[in-house]
Amino acid sequence: MPSIDIQRPHNLPLPEARAVVDKVAARMHEKFDIAGRWEGDVLHFSRPGVNGQIAVGSDTIRVRAELSLLLSPLKGMVEQEIRRKLDEHFA
Repeated sequence: MPSIDIQRPHNLPLPEARAVVDKVAARMHEKFDIAGRWEGDVLHFSRPGVNGQIAVGSDTIRVRAELSLLLSPLKGMVEQEIRRKLDEHFA
């Protein structure tokens, strides 16, 4: 299965960084019907064809996802969108 693993540094206090990820997760749910749940400072998300997590650290955001074979042709586009969102919210 194709995988995505992206890390981005941030300068936000941990609760604020977590709030930003929560806001992005709500948008992902609205737009793509992706369900998410928090376990500590890690947001686990899934929907048919994709499973992953967003880990919020004190100075780093890490996004990891596994795509199904059906979605593998979209890997580049998905990575580009994740990077764009990370830049938008954590640059």
